[in-house]
Amino acid sequence: MAPKKERAEKEVIKLGPQNVREGEEVFAVAHIYASFNDTFIHVTDLSGRETLVRVTGGMKVKADRDESSPYAAMLAAQDVAARCKELGITAIHIKLRATGGNGTTNPGPGAQAALRALARAGLKIGRIEDVTPIPTDSTRKPQGRRGRRL
Repeated sequence: MAPKKERAEKEVIKLGPQNVREGEEVFAVAHIYASFNDTFIHVTDLSGRETLVRVTGGMKVKADRDESSPYAAMLAAQDVAARCKELGITAIHIKLRATGGNGTTNPGPGAQAALRALARAGLKIGRIEDVTPIPTDSTRKPQGRRGRRL
């Protein structure tokens, strides 16, 4: 009979940051892109290189017309907050983005709902920054010289 193999003890792998002192905040960056068609909440590490969690409003609701709604954004933000807590993240900086460029520079309806849901879920909010791309001299707007004729 073959000799019994020794089982190596499995190490418990801790997700998120490894060496955090008691009472110290662990920051991440939440990139919120709120257009009038959908709301994306994408959490990365501080460098922006490593994606931790990404949820959209369209992943939370069935109807296409509800993807950009505040309700869908709130559900997405709650999912993001739960995953961040699992990873050990306690605070987030927020980068809010609207369509920008040739489109509107106003964020969609889901932006405020997502921000509120993240705050209410117990994540501390660090800095809130608007990163909407603003053209210095843009390409020609659609609909031509006389605008959209109805």
